[in-house]
Formats: sequence, structure tokens, C-alpha cells
Amino acid sequence: MKEKPQRHWVTSSDVAQRAGVSRSAVSRAFTPTASIAPETRERVMKAAQALGYQVNMIAREMNMQRSSMVGVVTAGFENPFRAKLLSQIITSLSGHGFTPLVLNAEDPRQIKHSLEVLLSYRIAGMVMTSASPPVALARQYLKSRIPVTMINRAANLPGADVVLSDNVTGASNAVRMLTSAGAKRLSFVGPTKTSYSARERGAAFGRAIKRANIPGALYLGAHVSASDDYESGVAAAHAIFAHSPRPDGVFCSSDLIALGLIDTARHHYGLQTPGDVFVIGFDDIPASSYENYQLTTIRQDTQALANAAVDLLVDRIGTFSGESRTRIVPVETIVRKSCA
Repeated sequence: MKEKPQRHWVTSSDVAQRAGVSRSAVSRAFTPTASIAPETRERVMKAAQALGYQVNMIAREMNMQRSSMVGVVTAGFENPFRAKLLSQIITSLSGHGFTPLVLNAEDPRQIKHSLEVLLSYRIAGMVMTSASPPVALARQYLKSRIPVTMINRAANLPGADVVLSDNVTGASNAVRMLTSAGAKRLSFVGPTKTSYSARERGAAFGRAIKRANIPGALYLGAHVSASDDYESGVAAAHAIFAHSPRPDGVFCSSDLIALGLIDTARHHYGLQTPGDVFVIGFDDIPASSYENYQLTTIRQDTQALANAAVDLLVDRIGTFSGESRTRIVPVETIVRKSCA
């Protein structure tokens, strides 16, 4: 059997030999601030181009005791909101000159090993999103003085900063819109046991109902869903519409929950949305604007969330010490037909 040829990576030694210079001259040629004669730099660049040479950034950063890689930990890439947020995080990191290493934390059996792999890359910092693993896992990074920024998560860890959407204002706006539409029996749906964002939105929704003190308004409580996906909305609809009193106004912690709830309310219980029940979601994913749903929702600003998180992380990379900081990103109410 004929052996496959071994791939030969072009090294700085190869470039140095072709250009007739030392390896240190090659290194200086690829360092913008280094001192090197223009004609030497030109010889090195011509040799590198002819050979197809690329700088080994990992090796260079290890030599310089500096990393340009940042870990990004999220879960559920199929979720439209998380996918959009992830895209914005990657764009923002790239704009600051960092290379993102994305880790899917959806499988709890693999997360510990995966986080250790990230550590082995000597990353400069880490961004954790709302669906990432428990906050306790961030402590391992902080002990190694690797800064962490969390998006839509709660934490009080020295060295970890937090960026949150304005869940309180969003929930208050949901109460105002539902009651203005005529809803009297209100419910909340979300994974409050596993999600900080859902827990905060649900608590703020209950407080806003109590504060509004609307005559005849009744808070039927929160239905704890398993997750924030479409299937959880289907299950929630069966749970809250199968018995009396049925809610006529529902605030969901995510758009996907709201879409599952609307479909089930219509097709299994014959309820009209709007009309029999008014529904508000949270996120403003593309499907929310589909004609079949026209979902009123609370829009999260993914670009502002990503930019704020990366700005805090870059600052923390420069100066690790200091108290944890929190940034609140405004939300926007998007009015459509499901509650208008």
C-alpha cells in the first residue's frame, strides 16, 4: 500500500533559509512594531509568499505569554435568539482582535471536559450566555485569573461582570399591555427553576400585577416549563387551558414558548389569539412576525448585549481586579396582533 505523503507545514526556518536571513529576522518582519531594515522585510515577505507561509499564532502567543483567543460558552444553537446573540458576540470579539472559541454546553455530561479543554488553550477570557452551565463552573476560570462576562445570568463573583436585558421593564410593559387589551386572568410561563432570565421575568411580572392594582385582575400564577422551547409552550398550554379558570392573558419568557402555546390554544382548545387569550413573548425572533402568529413581544437588543459584554471583558482582560460590574441593556416592546 502506498503511504500517504506527510503534510509539511512551512516554518519560519524555511522562510529564513529561502530569504537568506535568520529566524529572528523572520519574526521581526511579521511584528509590525519590530525594528528591521525595509529591504530585509521585503525579502522575508517575498519568501513567505512564495512558500505559502502563515505565522503560527498559537506558538507566538505562548512565547509572548499573551492570548488572542476568547471562549464563548452557550447552549442550544438551534434557538434563533441564541444563534443571533452568538453571531453578534463573535462579530464584536473579532472587532477587538480576538479569536472566539465556541463551546456548546448543551450536553451536561461533556461540559466539564470541554471547559478544561478551553483552559488548555490559555484563553484570554470567557463569555457565558444565559443557557450556559452553572455559574459555579466559572470559578475555575476566575481562580486562574481568566476574566468572565455573563450575559443574562446572575453572579456575584469577583472578576466576573454581568450584562442583563431590562427584564423588569419588559415584564411591566407586558402587564400594562395585557390589561389594556382587556385581560383579567393573567399567567406567566417560563423555566423559572433553570433559567435566571425566566425567573427574573416571572417575578417582575407578578410584582407589576400587584403594583398595578387593577380592579378585577387576577394573577393565576406561574407555570414552570421544562425549557424555553416550542415544545415547552405546547405542554404549558395543556396545563393552563385544560381546567378553569383559564387565563386570558399570558406572558411567556421566550417567543418559542409563546408560539407553541398559541398553536396549542388554537388547535386543541379552540381559543382565538387574540380574542379569547392575549399572548406576549420575549426575544423577537423572526418567526414572531410571521402572519400566523403576529406575536407581540419584548425585543432584546442582541447587538447591545454582545457589545456590552465584550467591552467589559476587554477591559477586565486589561485589569483583572475590581468589583463585579452589571450593565442593563434596554428592551423594546414590539406590538403585533397577539396583544394590541
